[in-house]
Amino acid sequence: MVADSRRESVSPIDMSVSVGRVRLRNAVMTASGTSGHSDELAAYGELDALGAVVVKSLSVMPWAGNPAPRVHPVAQGMLNAVGLQGPGMAAWLRDDLPRFSSRDASVVVSIWGRTVEEYRDAASVLAEGLRDSTHPIVAVEVNLSCPNMSGHGIFAHDADVSAEVVAAVVGQTSLPVWAKLSPNTDRLVAIAARVREAGADAVTLVNTVLGMALDPDTGRPALGNGGGGLSGRAIHPVAVRAVHDVRAAHPDLPIVGVGGVADGWSAAELIMAGADAVQVGTATFADPAAPFRVAADLEAWLRAHGHRSIGSIRGLAHR
Repeated sequence: MVADSRRESVSPIDMSVSVGRVRLRNAVMTASGTSGHSDELAAYGELDALGAVVVKSLSVMPWAGNPAPRVHPVAQGMLNAVGLQGPGMAAWLRDDLPRFSSRDASVVVSIWGRTVEEYRDAASVLAEGLRDSTHPIVAVEVNLSCPNMSGHGIFAHDADVSAEVVAAVVGQTSLPVWAKLSPNTDRLVAIAARVREAGADAVTLVNTVLGMALDPDTGRPALGNGGGGLSGRAIHPVAVRAVHDVRAAHPDLPIVGVGGVADGWSAAELIMAGADAVQVGTATFADPAAPFRVAADLEAWLRAHGHRSIGSIRGLAHR
C-alpha cells in the first residue's frame, strides 16, 4: 500500500486543454504584446512547454507605435502606451515566423487594424503567406481592444463593429479566430455573444484597463501618449469578473483568460471562473521566464490540491 501511495503522489497532471477547435499541450500561453514577435522567450525556457506563443499584434502595414515614454510602473502593475509597433504582416511572415521552425512551439497570431478593411487585409496577407506551407500557427487572435490607438475608439466597445471585423477575418482564414475583448465596457457579455455569432471560435478576456499617471515633477502625463492601458496584478479581479460573467451567460463559449496572471493560483482562479486556458503578460516584463514559471506553478498547485487535470477545476465557480 505504501508503494502504491507513493506512485499516486507523483502521477502526472494533465495540463492539456482545448480552446474550441484548438488543442493545446498546456493551459498557459504568453499574452500578445508581452513576449515579442517571435521566439524571443526561448532564451528563458522551452517554448514547446507552453500552450502557445501569442505574438505581438500585427497590422497589414509596418507601424511605428506611440512616442516615448511608452511604459510606466504603478503599484501592482504597469501602464503602457506602446501603440502596436510592428513590422507588418508580410515582413513578419518572412523574417519572424521561420524562427519558430526548430522550436516545436504552437503559435497564435494577433492582428489589428484601424478599419474593418485593414483587419481583413492583415488576415488575407497571413492566409496567402501560409498557403501550401507547413506552419505552427494554430489560431488568429483579433485584437479588438487596444486602448492605445488615436483616431478611433476601442472597436470592442461596439458590438456591430466587432462582429463586422470578426466576420471579415473569418472570411479570409480557415484558422480558428479568437476575439480579444475589452473590460472597459458594461456590454462585455453582449459583445461576446455578437462576435461568436460572427464566427469567433473563442474570446480572449481581457485587455488592459484605461488609466493614466502623472509625473510628480511636471504634473504632466507620465506616458508620451497621455493615457494608456493598466495591466498586471492590479486588474486581475477585473479579469476574473469578466471571465465569470461571460461563462455564466455563455456556458459553451471557449474563453481564454488574461489579466494579472503571475502565479499558479492566479491562473487557477481564472480557470475556476470559467476560462479554458490563460495567458501570462505583464509578469513577463519583470521576469521573462514568467510564463514557464506560471505553468510549473499551476501544475504544482493542482497536485497540491488533489487535482489531476485542468478540466477538474474549469468552471468550478459555476458548479
